[in-house]
Amino acid sequence: MKTATFKDWDLTKLDKAFGLKQIWKCEHLSSWQNISTEISDFEKKYLLMLQSSLIRGGKAWNEVELENKFISPVIMTAHIDDEKIGYFLERPLKGTVGNYELSGIVDGMIATGFRDPDVPFFCMHEYKKSIENQGSPDAQALAAMLVAREQNNNEKPIYGMYIVGLTWNFMVLNGQEYCVSKDYKSDDEEIFDIFCMLKALKQIILRDLI
Repeated sequence: MKTATFKDWDLTKLDKAFGLKQIWKCEHLSSWQNISTEISDFEKKYLLMLQSSLIRGGKAWNEVELENKFISPVIMTAHIDDEKIGYFLERPLKGTVGNYELSGIVDGMIATGFRDPDVPFFCMHEYKKSIENQGSPDAQALAAMLVAREQNNNEKPIYGMYIVGLTWNFMVLNGQEYCVSKDYKSDDEEIFDIFCMLKALKQIILRDLI
């Protein structure tokens, strides 16, 4: 059995090691993007307040500042936490995938449980700048998603996201195929598209994955 951390991979290595294939037309991603969600006046005002701080200083923030001052407040405003699922930060994730034992710390995950994560449905990795971090942000998220799929032990899709600076990308792993969304810019009007994706994600988890 080989051992590796999430940081050891890029997408090419993951494709070869686990027989994965990236696709560019994905029913699950398209469905996720097109779920109808509403943004209340309060949510809109709060997002704009968070965004104003991001625009002023976000490019100079370190990862901890970006996470605490923007990413987590945006995610929590989508009301992810309830009695069934929770949003967890900096939690270890470990599992056997094929001939590898994969492990690492996941910047953010949505899973069943309210004190500790149990079954994960969504994995997120955050990078301040892609050149300043070990590993590839997309591959690190995908590696965590592979472990999450093994822990689910079913054939349902696993969802994910990676953030590089002010840019957000959403991901879906379904079977041996995965897809990555277009870039979403958090410092312009696409902040509302990002927020709608997060609210839709909770709908998907409660409706289709639990």
